[in-house]
Amino acid sequence: MGPDLISSRANARVKQLRAAFQGHARLSGGMVAIEGDHLLEEALRSGMVLKTVFVSERREVPKIVPRGVEVMRLTEEVFGSVVETQSPQGVAALLVPPVWVMDDVMGKASAPLILVAVGLQDPGNLGTLVRSSEAFGATGVLTTAGTVSAWNQKAVRASVGSVFRVPVVAVAASDVEGLKRRGVRLIAAVGSDGADVIAAREMDFTAGCAVMIGNEGAGLAAEWMEMCDARVTIPCPGDVESLNAAVAGSLLLYEASRQRQGVGSRE
Repeated sequence: MGPDLISSRANARVKQLRAAFQGHARLSGGMVAIEGDHLLEEALRSGMVLKTVFVSERREVPKIVPRGVEVMRLTEEVFGSVVETQSPQGVAALLVPPVWVMDDVMGKASAPLILVAVGLQDPGNLGTLVRSSEAFGATGVLTTAGTVSAWNQKAVRASVGSVFRVPVVAVAASDVEGLKRRGVRLIAAVGSDGADVIAAREMDFTAGCAVMIGNEGAGLAAEWMEMCDARVTIPCPGDVESLNAAVAGSLLLYEASRQRQGVGSRE
């Protein structure tokens, strides 16, 4: 026989799942919630530790769920009251999030490539940047005060599983400035040309560097511009003032990857 059917929204595990979806770390016991078959597969592929798997009454327990993991069956009504998507897939899970530190972001490479999200408020932008960081070989992502959590549900979905594997660490401005002492150049992304602004293709991304992407509306504040070693822009022939933060960051990471592959092919 399978697990008993839970029909109460007040069930302790259901309340924990709801708190995790809403981002309440204390009420969720530090757990992170995920929903859907793909994220469940990505979490397991990435070595995440599952605490509990929840399935709606219309679904079978996915065969990929390891033995020994707690499984709870919820009525359609209870399951739908907990998850945030409009068309639930009928499977969700609580997992133990990875704990990353600055050394993880620095990586083992002699020339780390880091993305710094400075006050990004759109979870879709942050999740996309985490995904692009993995795609283009960045060693990690740093998030500053005012930046949305990488475990926000929209950010997790936008990362399509990359958040399970890319080190993301919340830091203070002093930590970012401290990267200079570790041989990492701070490169600020700006939206317009200027006397001291370098076009992306002309910027040297082959040495250790951290690309700073500012807030969607305000960009990088003066304190960040003052600490940067260089300013980079993406020339746009079209009639636009600036690019979306996720697009700009992704393009700069791509350019860094392109340059680094070229260096590797010559060595």
